[in-house]
Amino acid sequence: MKSTEFFNLIEPIAPIAYSKEFCSRYGAYDNSGLLIDCGNEVRAAVFALDLSAAAVEKAAKIGAGAIVTHHPAIYSKLSSLSAADETGGAVLAAARAGISVISMHLNLDAAEDGIDECLARAVRQAARDALGEPGCGADCNADCGAAEEKMLDFACGNGGYGRAYDLAGGKEVSAAALKLSLDRVLTGKHTLLYASAYKKVKRAASFCGAGADEEALAFAVKNGADVLISSDFKHHILKEAVSRGMAVIAPTHYASESYGFEQFYLKVKKIVGTAGVVCEYFENSVLL
Repeated sequence: MKSTEFFNLIEPIAPIAYSKEFCSRYGAYDNSGLLIDCGNEVRAAVFALDLSAAAVEKAAKIGAGAIVTHHPAIYSKLSSLSAADETGGAVLAAARAGISVISMHLNLDAAEDGIDECLARAVRQAARDALGEPGCGADCNADCGAAEEKMLDFACGNGGYGRAYDLAGGKEVSAAALKLSLDRVLTGKHTLLYASAYKKVKRAASFCGAGADEEALAFAVKNGADVLISSDFKHHILKEAVSRGMAVIAPTHYASESYGFEQFYLKVKKIVGTAGVVCEYFENSVLL
C-alpha cells in the first residue's frame, strides 16, 4: 500500500482530531501526521518513539517504507537541513532512503487507550504487583473497572489527558515499592523518587511526558492524590508537591511514553498485518 494509505489505516486508532482539539482549546502546539511523504510503497514499518539516525538505519535494514514515531520528526520550523544535525540529519536520511515518516504525538497522548491512559494502567499494575496481587496486564482495556477522574476531556472522542485514580482498590502501598514495581512494568532505569523511605500512598495522579505543570498539580491536589507521577519536573512544581506531603515518582520522559507507544505498535501490527505489512519495534534503551 502507498504511504498515504498506510497513514489512513492507522490514523483512526489515534485520530488527528485529538491533536487539533488539544491545540485549539488549550493553546498548545503540535505537528502530527504524515510529515515526510515519499509517495512510496509501504510493505514494512518501524515504530520508534523518536526519529533518529539509528531508527532510519533499522528501517533501511528491513526494507521498511515507513517509520512511525510518537515525537514529531519535524516539530518547529526547519530553516536549514544538515546531515550533521540530529534532527535534520535523520529527516534527510529518511528522505534519501525513500522512507516516509508518520508522527502521532498529542493525538496519541490523548486518544482513548493512548499513551496517557496506558501510563495510568501501568501505575495500577505496578501497585498490584507491589502488593503481590494479580493484575490484568497491558491488554486489559477495562483495567478491571477502575474509576478515574480526567483532567482534560475531548469532544472528539472518549480519550483524555491527566488522570487521578485509586491504587489497587485504594489499598496503601509504599512509595518506594511502587517506584520499584513501576520500573519493572515500564522497564525504566533512571526513575527518581522524592519521598520518605516509609511514605505510604493509595491514590495517584499521572501525566505522560512532561505533563506536570501548575494545572496538573492543582488537579492532583483537588482529586486527593498522594503520589504524583510524570517526567521532566520543573523545580517549583516538584517543591510544591513535596511541600504538600505528596510523593513524586519521575520516570524518564522516554519510559513514561514508550510503554503506551509499544501498546499502540502492537495494535497497529495486528491491523496492518492482515494487509501484509510487517511491523517492528525500535527501542532506545539508553533513554529508559
